[in-house]
Amino acid sequence: MPLKNGFPVLYLSLTWGQAMNSITNSLAKRTQFRVDAKPRPRSEAKRARIVDTAIRHFAEHGYSAARVEDIAAELNIAKGSVFQHFKSKDGLFLEAYKKAVRSFPKYMEAPAEIQKHGFFEMLRYWLGRTELMVRDNWASYRIYLVGNYGTDLALRREINRFLVSEDPYGWRDFVRYGAGRGELRSDLDADMIGSILEWTMDRFQDALLTEELDPGLFRKQGSVAEKKEARIEQFTELMRRAIGSEKVQNPGKKA
Repeated sequence: MPLKNGFPVLYLSLTWGQAMNSITNSLAKRTQFRVDAKPRPRSEAKRARIVDTAIRHFAEHGYSAARVEDIAAELNIAKGSVFQHFKSKDGLFLEAYKKAVRSFPKYMEAPAEIQKHGFFEMLRYWLGRTELMVRDNWASYRIYLVGNYGTDLALRREINRFLVSEDPYGWRDFVRYGAGRGELRSDLDADMIGSILEWTMDRFQDALLTEELDPGLFRKQGSVAEKKEARIEQFTELMRRAIGSEKVQNPGKKA
């Protein structure tokens, strides 16, 4: 039998072939993973627990003071495990923000008896329920406020992209509903009406919510003397005059 460096060539050939087969078989095992690249149920459950815990920590401490290591410690997992799922503290907060605002009711989920009275009555209905929704869902509203006012521009940009792409409050459907009833101005673009409503509604609700949640959250001093019910009525009337059709501004006049 031919020898090479004192060893049989055949033995080397067999050993090399066995090694290559072992490597090939090991690589082939990768096909056992899910081809859709989605997390397995166990991983999804862990991710959900992290987000739920993060919502409470961010709500209680704000963005800057909340610590990823505290969230991990409460869950009895490594800090690195959190970053495996969310990459960064910004990424974790963004997912917490998404889950928080998805828990809010959409505008078109108003009761049927309210919907039959039209667009502006639905607007008034949701404004009137603002404080009740805070009490029922305090942590989510706090996350919403922290995301809007307590984060930097880079994170705020990601929040805005999410709000535009997903429309979690259902503004588009709400505007289509009002336009379909002939209650909104036809000379304004629907996207413009939606933007006006979103900007003004958000800020007005923030004014109603901030004192309810935490007087020191934004260090806003002073108080509004008028009753909240009167402010809601005034705001609704302002919106009616700004974006309402002639039909709703002059009910007695035929369109």
